[in-house]
Amino acid sequence: MTPEDRYPGPDPHHAGRHPQQDLDVLPYGSYFEPNPPQEHPDSAAGAGEPTGLPGGQDATQSGYGGARYLEQHWPVAGHPMPTAYPVFQASEHREPAAEDPPTIELGPPISEDDLYVAGYPQPAADPGPVGPLYVVGDVHGYLDELLHALHQQGLVDAEGHWSAGRARIWFLGDFTDRGPDGIGVIDLVMQLAAEAAAAGGYCRALMGNHELLFLGAHRYGDEPVQSTAGTASFRAAWLLNGGQQHDLERLQGHHISWLKRLPAIALEDGHLLLHSDTTAYLEFGASIAEVNDAVHGLLADEGADEWWDAFRRFTKRFAFRGPGGPMAAGELLATFGGHRVVHGHSPIPYLTGEAGNDSGERPYVPGPYIYADELAVAMDGGVTMEGRLLVARLPVD
Repeated sequence: MTPEDRYPGPDPHHAGRHPQQDLDVLPYGSYFEPNPPQEHPDSAAGAGEPTGLPGGQDATQSGYGGARYLEQHWPVAGHPMPTAYPVFQASEHREPAAEDPPTIELGPPISEDDLYVAGYPQPAADPGPVGPLYVVGDVHGYLDELLHALHQQGLVDAEGHWSAGRARIWFLGDFTDRGPDGIGVIDLVMQLAAEAAAAGGYCRALMGNHELLFLGAHRYGDEPVQSTAGTASFRAAWLLNGGQQHDLERLQGHHISWLKRLPAIALEDGHLLLHSDTTAYLEFGASIAEVNDAVHGLLADEGADEWWDAFRRFTKRFAFRGPGGPMAAGELLATFGGHRVVHGHSPIPYLTGEAGNDSGERPYVPGPYIYADELAVAMDGGVTMEGRLLVARLPVD
């Protein structure tokens, strides 16, 4: 039994001020799928799966603890920018990085040859000292909010171009779905990767579970996959979890190549960077290189069912919450290195329990959330539920 099994999330909560219910997502770390054409053979036994979901839907259960909730996207036009709350500012006593990693090497997101073909400036010849390290939480298609948050931290200029010199940025995944412009977000991150390299810094990104879902919807469409709720498809699950048809229509080959090359896990300045707050990464390897190779190999060679299994594993959540949280975080750190886990995936209002109140007020997210005996930092500010899109400098104190 894993820590996720032992410490389930809060009771389901559907109250709120949004009358729409078009994005029912993530009950207990899982994704909704259509009912199978026939009764699931385990339905009589219950199998631990919820019933009576809206629209006759079933929920694909991962068996891991979490909160069932509705995440609603803001209207495309007219919604407020997330400026009502103070932007997290790095304190003046930040410690510098211990060593200078390669800074003109672009890493997984894009190759140097790609940059020159695209006409971007070449990387700086003299790397110089390493710059500060930043992380960005789940974006989910909210391009305007992302530009606003990056500009507030001085990382981009008013036109959205890199202005941070030798700074380093890691995006923690989930670029698409729910928000209005997922492809625009991907294009921006690719652009910043090139511009940062030219300035002697870098901009890199992790693969989130929504990247797997998005790629699966493109590659496998309505092809049946076997899930615990019965036969489903990537496209059905993607649409029910905020998939935007215009993003799929705008998806191009260079987007696909970039997304498939993203690492699942990384280590920077003693921070173990993950998308999902789960121990499922341990199931893919005993080192960072093994995990990333396993995920890349799966995306290159395996079929729909294998993709679906990987997607489900990376959808698990809340491993670091509750009494067993420090143990789960410590296991990852002992295996992959580092002294603190930094993740996205689970919105901070659900980790803190604030999303379970009935006030109907916008969640208060002052900044990254440190928990699990200070072994974990959560970076999903809940932009899809009227929280904030977080950009923070590491280390967070």
